[in-house]
Amino acid sequence: MVVGDVTTGTEVLVIGAGPGGYVAAIRAAQNGLDTTLVDRDAYGGTCLNYGCIPSKALISATDVAHDAGNATEMGVHADPVIHTDEMQEWKEGVVDQLTGGVEKLCKANGVNLIEGEATFVDDSTARIAHGGDGQGSESIEFEHAIIATGSRPIQVPGFEFEHDPIWSSRDALDVEEPPEDLLVVGAGYIGMELSTVFAKMGVDVTVVEMLDGILPGYEDDVSRPVKKRADELGIEFNFGEVASEWEETGEGVVVTTEDEDGNESTYDAQKVLVAVGRQPVSDSLDPEAAGVEVDENGFIHTDDQARTNVDNIFAVGDVAGEPMLAHKASKEGIVAAEVIAGEPAALDQQAIPAAVFTDPEIATVGMTEAEAEEAGFTPKVGEFPFRASGRALSTGESEGFVRIVAEEEAGFVLGAQIVGPEASELIAECALAIEMGATLEDVASTVHTHPTLAEAVMEAAENADDQAIHTLNR
Repeated sequence: MVVGDVTTGTEVLVIGAGPGGYVAAIRAAQNGLDTTLVDRDAYGGTCLNYGCIPSKALISATDVAHDAGNATEMGVHADPVIHTDEMQEWKEGVVDQLTGGVEKLCKANGVNLIEGEATFVDDSTARIAHGGDGQGSESIEFEHAIIATGSRPIQVPGFEFEHDPIWSSRDALDVEEPPEDLLVVGAGYIGMELSTVFAKMGVDVTVVEMLDGILPGYEDDVSRPVKKRADELGIEFNFGEVASEWEETGEGVVVTTEDEDGNESTYDAQKVLVAVGRQPVSDSLDPEAAGVEVDENGFIHTDDQARTNVDNIFAVGDVAGEPMLAHKASKEGIVAAEVIAGEPAALDQQAIPAAVFTDPEIATVGMTEAEAEEAGFTPKVGEFPFRASGRALSTGESEGFVRIVAEEEAGFVLGAQIVGPEASELIAECALAIEMGATLEDVASTVHTHPTLAEAVMEAAENADDQAIHTLNR
């Protein structure tokens, strides 16, 4: 029996329940607005279900096994055995706890939850198609809408994900029996994170990348420790090559690549992971029906209040453009909800931190030295190597450094780059320094707990002023 189409109304319609959408919905409801959140898949979006959280869970689990098996210099002798099915069960438990928590938080704050796929009818109406036979659809009239539909993996022509040996990142994160060998197409952050995970599971990993190095966009000395560790793990790299075609063999697949001169190479593997980036999900919305402008890449451009070209429609997160970061999406979601509620909110942050959960980790915020010079500043730079950190040495992880970039005259912190243990945590202090307009002196004169990794941030600030104690000044 088909459920008839009905029309309901809401003040705020949020489309997509990822870290941009569910945060926006909760904040709108907290401001007393009647709020409806629609998602076609799972609460928490890609981040909680198929991206950030499951990948970090597997990174942590394989790190435990790898560290235990490589700690003989500490006097620890172990030969860990990974049971991938049990690891996956644990990972799913982490995911379920978080996604269940999102649903409970939405309900507790009075958000109306609807499962289905939303498409615009016009700038005040959306049609919600419910999944499953006989589920029908409904129309929702809204005063304001927030688009938070996120992104999806980019597919390489000929390497579509519907073919069994071709994996997306989502497929790779769900595997219960790892292949003997894996070919990874792309050496960006997703490719490098997952290459490391599988290498630590004992898989033979080969990476092909069209550019001439890993992690494009990062300075060479920042990405170098990651490449060094990957080499130590046995990951093989082939740069300057583009995957062109593949065919099945009796034991897996053979992939053909081409370089810029047309020279071909072939690689045998059981599975192929395509990790060449992500693209916005906007096509399924029919945004043109609402008058929302979409660029040639599928992004919806917004102003500093997350508003699109249509006054009552907002867009947040990956669909609204780079950087594609969950924490950026959440911030935009909060701003959009508060603007709708009549609050004087705007996106006025000075810098957005980013992290890559490779081995070792990378984290950055604000400007590099070169970017500071381009912006017209005279930069002052300080560094502190983790090999001089007592805490880093005591953990067995002393690769990398903290670098702080500041403006020379007044010493205002402009940026930071960290590669090393817990970089993703340490970058928060540098982000706060930039946001608050702190100077090198402010950071250096703040007493840091000893022995900690965070002392490296203090020492880098001191080094910029030639005052470092535990490393030679520049």
